[in-house]
Amino acid sequence: MKLKIYSENGKSSKDKEFNTIPVFEGNKGRQALQQVVIALMAGLRQGNASTKGWSEVRGSGKKPYAQKGTGRARAGAKRSPIWRGGAITHGPKPRDYSQKINQKVKRLAFQRALFERAEEGGLDLIEAFPAAEPKTKAINTVLSEIHPKGTILLVDEAFEDNVLLAARNLERVFMIDAKSLNAWDLVRYDKVLFSERGFDKVIARSQGDAQ
Repeated sequence: MKLKIYSENGKSSKDKEFNTIPVFEGNKGRQALQQVVIALMAGLRQGNASTKGWSEVRGSGKKPYAQKGTGRARAGAKRSPIWRGGAITHGPKPRDYSQKINQKVKRLAFQRALFERAEEGGLDLIEAFPAAEPKTKAINTVLSEIHPKGTILLVDEAFEDNVLLAARNLERVFMIDAKSLNAWDLVRYDKVLFSERGFDKVIARSQGDAQ
């Protein structure tokens, strides 16, 4: 599979064949990818929504008025769910939304995401991210040559401080190291741009050679 490799200034590029990228036929791995993405999104949920039930809401359990003769609806307690300030019926309680995914499924999903992004042209390489000086304008010029509009994810084995300082103010630019990259990261951005050393690390991870 061929990918573009851009020069450090982003003005020129060349195509290079990569035989190490996982290749899939049909829908193999798509279910795993969907499962992993849902699990990762669920893991971000705080799960702290909480409502008060009968035993928690303030108020007396005494019957507020007589059962008959008042002309009002029958009421047994002020804590009733139909009263203002009363309990909530079947309301949410704090819970853990995280889902367990085994390593084989995670790896399959990661491989499928790599394959799909490479196949659709959403994945490119750069020789190295410009790190001569921590100037936002400098890295923005390079990224505008490669991907003028839309979100872009930068992936490196380890970012140099100048790159981190230069890119952090760009709203559409996101950065992650190769070790932390996951399947959701690969599919959620318009463009994924790897450094060459970052790409080597990611390919090794996809093959199970490194974590």
